[in-house]
Amino acid sequence: QVQLVESGGGLVQPGGSLRLSCAASGFTLGYYAVGWFRQAPGKEREGVSCISTGDGRIFYADSVKGRFTVSRDNANNVAYLQMNSLKPEDPAVYYCAADNGPLGFPCTELPGTYDYWGQGAQVTVSS
Repeated sequence: QVQLVESGGGLVQPGGSLRLSCAASGFTLGYYAVGWFRQAPGKEREGVSCISTGDGRIFYADSVKGRFTVSRDNANNVAYLQMNSLKPEDPAVYYCAADNGPLGFPCTELPGTYDYWGQGAQVTVSS
């Protein structure tokens, strides 16, 4: 059964950090580009970051550049999103997704290109 499961969401104070994990099962995540998206209430889903297969492209939205870091551990079939210096505008449900595009092809921040999605992890930033 193909599945992506996010974990690591929660409540953090402004300026704090969280690390989201995205564990894949039923397929080899290393052959897929991984995207991270977020959706706040009343807003469209936003591409936050993505990481290609191999040594390909890494993308960050301007809103998170310098604060978030995407990575992957292909040996363990997991991807991560390290979120530092969290701001009041960061709260949302965060989703990971996997794109079965050509190996080494640049990843994209467009949600329509992704094949598999996780269930989402709530991130709340509040003092």
